[in-house]
Amino acid sequence: MVNSRQSTHSSGAKHLTGFTLIELLVVIAIIALLLAILMPALQRVKQQARSSACKANMHSWAQIWNMYCQDNDGYFCEEQRNVGWPRGNWIVALRPYYRTKMGILLCPSAKKRLDGMNNYGSFDRTYIMGTGGMDNRREEASYGANCWIFNSRTGQDAIQSRPVKWNWKTADARGGNEIPIFGDAMWRGGGPFYQSGNMNSNRIAPPQFHGQWSGAGHEMKHFVIDRHKNGRVNHMFLDWSAREIDLKELYKLKWHRTFNQVGGWTLAGGVQPSTWPEWMRKYKEF
Repeated sequence: MVNSRQSTHSSGAKHLTGFTLIELLVVIAIIALLLAILMPALQRVKQQARSSACKANMHSWAQIWNMYCQDNDGYFCEEQRNVGWPRGNWIVALRPYYRTKMGILLCPSAKKRLDGMNNYGSFDRTYIMGTGGMDNRREEASYGANCWIFNSRTGQDAIQSRPVKWNWKTADARGGNEIPIFGDAMWRGGGPFYQSGNMNSNRIAPPQFHGQWSGAGHEMKHFVIDRHKNGRVNHMFLDWSAREIDLKELYKLKWHRTFNQVGGWTLAGGVQPSTWPEWMRKYKEF
């Protein structure tokens, strides 16, 4: 005869080993909630890691630019020698110094090409150099140079409408920690300036939307990109240092010898939050 108490206990144990549909749905909902909480944090960690790797690239580029200047009597390369795409001439001049580590041409947050046949890049995409690159390949990159650093040829008054008398030309300059050389960019290089003092000129105006491409002559737009999703970009400077720069702080740097560091896009120059394109209004003012 089966003991009724034992039978009841066995039946209860059997019942406890399974989940009802409602219980299973509750567990799934809890897991989904935990993932929703954790995923943004994990994404931030990944973004921070990529930004740190990008900054390490900038330190490597600082060494490369420094070695080039030391080997060339303190001078930077000439902008329009050897290639028909002058903003990217640096890639030819510096090739002997980086050719064994091609990966430093790419920011870890921008390693893929844009869809289509366009040469330009974006905040998270590479641009492409002209023909005649490494082994006659068109090299991809996601960093660009400050075109005001380049040396000029004898008798040359302007390069792409930028007066060469404003160019740095050599590494011998005071205040090097405020003079950008190289950094995150969506094009080969740019030379921002307030053309005729106009804060809305193509040469200095910010992009109206994130990643806007308006042509090579829109100098500052090449650098104003929130690549690391923290409102900052990584740059290296004439004192061979490397650091993060806030997007609006780009307008406070000493791009060329007479650059107005208190121009119309700075607090000292009277800029208002509403003056900025809508996508930039959340970023810190300078």
